[in-house]
Amino acid sequence: MSEDNLITYSLEGNVAFIGLNRPDKRNAINDPLVDALRAAVLRAHEEADVAVLHGHGTNFCSGLDLAEALARATGQIKPPRKRRRHNWHEVFDLIARGPIPFVAALHGAVVGGGLELATAAHVRVCDETALFGLPEGQRGIFVGGGGTVRIQRVVGTTVMMDMMLTGRLLTPAEGLQEHVVRYVVPAGQALTKATELAQRIAKNSVETNWMIINVLPRIQDMSHDDGLFVEQLNSNRARPPEAEARLREFVDGKAKRLQESQG
Repeated sequence: MSEDNLITYSLEGNVAFIGLNRPDKRNAINDPLVDALRAAVLRAHEEADVAVLHGHGTNFCSGLDLAEALARATGQIKPPRKRRRHNWHEVFDLIARGPIPFVAALHGAVVGGGLELATAAHVRVCDETALFGLPEGQRGIFVGGGGTVRIQRVVGTTVMMDMMLTGRLLTPAEGLQEHVVRYVVPAGQALTKATELAQRIAKNSVETNWMIINVLPRIQDMSHDDGLFVEQLNSNRARPPEAEARLREFVDGKAKRLQESQG
């Protein structure tokens, strides 16, 4: 498969669809795929109000491309002359803390780097074929795509330790219990459900969606007092005309319904 086709991209209305497209490799992540994903995410930032992340084939993502990892470990891939930010960290943060919400549609293997990528999304849906795991411990490596920060904050330290130490795979029901996903649907329906949610989210104002995905995670990292201060700063920001129109529509509609009920 050409490296040009590692990521698919389409725009339907104001929702962008970004697909991992290495089905023969279970959508394993290598450097060319990360580069293509970066380009697709930045394009979605400009064109869309919400994005859906999904995988082609029978798996969402099996994680790190181990062939590339072995080539790097054996010196076949030369390290950069200067240290720089991990490319996975950079691209996954463009998803997690960019200007638009991402909904992930998950199925099949969602393991290692695939789980790190999935937890960069803001809302996650899986179907009944999904399995969630962190097999790095059995492969002699450690998580490197932001999992120590992102996954640990989703499932907690003890659950992440168990997954890494034992290689345990979580079922969809367990994934729901541990907050890996918020929705579980029948096999083959994850993308449909994710699309439905994305279209619903896209009805919110762009400004509100931005605050939800950028302010909430930062407040989580703050003290009680600092969190309340930042909340106040954001809630008291000058509202765009769209917000005023939405508030007026709600108030006027409520008043009309009250009048009709009293008539």
